[in-house]
Amino acid sequence: MLLFLLRRIGLMLVTALCLTFVVFALTNMPAKLETLAKTQAGSRMSDAEVTSWLERNGYAEPMLVRYGEWLGVMPGWVRVDADGSVTGRCVALRGTDDAAGERCGLLQGDWGFSTRFRAEVSDVIAARLGATGLLMMWVLIVMVPMALIVGVLAGMREGSRTDRTLSTFAIASTATPEYVSGVLFIALLASSTVGISPILAEWGWIDGRVLFQGNARSAIEDITLSNFTLPVLTIALYGMGYVARITRASMTEVMTQQYIRTARLKGVAFSKIVLRHALRNALIAPFTVIMLQIPWLLNGVVISEVLFSYPGFGWTLYEAAVNNDIELLLAASVVAVVVVLVTQLISDIGYVYLNPRIRIS
Repeated sequence: MLLFLLRRIGLMLVTALCLTFVVFALTNMPAKLETLAKTQAGSRMSDAEVTSWLERNGYAEPMLVRYGEWLGVMPGWVRVDADGSVTGRCVALRGTDDAAGERCGLLQGDWGFSTRFRAEVSDVIAARLGATGLLMMWVLIVMVPMALIVGVLAGMREGSRTDRTLSTFAIASTATPEYVSGVLFIALLASSTVGISPILAEWGWIDGRVLFQGNARSAIEDITLSNFTLPVLTIALYGMGYVARITRASMTEVMTQQYIRTARLKGVAFSKIVLRHALRNALIAPFTVIMLQIPWLLNGVVISEVLFSYPGFGWTLYEAAVNNDIELLLAASVVAVVVVLVTQLISDIGYVYLNPRIRIS
């Protein structure tokens, strides 16, 4: 197991290095850098002024050199003006001339400065990641039990009316995009003019004008049932169907195994067969899918967070992309890569735990 972990961690580091370089190259293309210069210094800059701005801010160096500076394996760029003033990457990040010539990159904890939020990238990422972490936690609390229950109930008796009904529900939930279900939920549950909220308000069943809030920005300060239900329900419903379908397929396959038939012939209660013999083996495939939902929740909630105005990680990623915030985009890519690789490692370890027959060569 230890050798397996060391190999996987080594592979994770190589993969992370390659992926971050690809993202760095894409975000530092000449067109992106030109847009950045005009955004920061003026949209009517000439080509010569753009070139001069890029040289003054360290963007004229070769790609590999700038990647090494951003990563922190090479000293940051330094420029001495005619008046003797010193500027450079590390000087700007640390606010002191003594930092000139030092290493100030990702490995040193210097993530850069966000041109969109006018703050340290590390502070922006930490705050937004925490907000999305709360959203992910509640989505998983709602989604995973609901998906497993639907999948197990559907797979216990393949072809039954229950199976067909639950399978149809799972397919419909997955086939409905988040922006569609989110808009429907807002119209039905968070509108004061249409849906069921006006009816409930007229009957006196609710105190306010709407049953739930369609804007979740206030959840950053105080999470309530009113402002957090719709975004959680929208994301959980979309992801639930896929997990339920995988669980149903796995459960159906397990229920046809010989040891299940033997247990039924011996007169073992059907509930005990499902809980003691079938369920653990049936959870192997869904476990991997559930672990893969975590990176999707981190990066794939952009639509839901923008729709409900929830300033989390996905919303921040959207803002960084729209405003060409290169440093913030790079930091977000690093976080996303690390989350994907760590969840894959946990998934592999979970395989060994759930199925002892799996051997690590």
